[in-house]
Amino acid sequence: MAVENPLGDAVITTKLDAFIGWARKWSMFPYPFVTACCGMEYMSASAARYDLDRFGAAWPRFTPRQADLLLVVGTINHKLSPVLKRVYDQMCDPRYVVAFGACTVSGGPYDNYAVVQGIDNIIPVDMYIPGCPPRPETVLDAVIKLQAKIQNSPQEM
Repeated sequence: MAVENPLGDAVITTKLDAFIGWARKWSMFPYPFVTACCGMEYMSASAARYDLDRFGAAWPRFTPRQADLLLVVGTINHKLSPVLKRVYDQMCDPRYVVAFGACTVSGGPYDNYAVVQGIDNIIPVDMYIPGCPPRPETVLDAVIKLQAKIQNSPQEM
């Protein structure tokens, strides 16, 4: 005599931490902080061919109070750095930052007094996307790696 499952396939058991991680992984709300030419590559990664919507990052928010993913795209100079810090401080928790392109990651070809040599001097960065400009495939790879980081990190409730 076999033991039958009285609930059938209707119940899934999991830890609350794993469920919240899964939900946050598939519901990122990006705030694109676009300042330079890498913005075109961001737009192509968001467009139909590469489609960030498949990864739960489809609806860009243009107010930091509704965003949890800050995409810093392009060159950041010292005059703009307080604005970037203010935008980061206004975002809801937990918040994640992606440095998009060589200028954002390391200052790019601009080795002078006006350009910030990497935004990790201003705000903490979770994911770096190298390249000038980075390919859309690289952007998707970074989003996938960020999703894995979000899901596997301990969730604040």
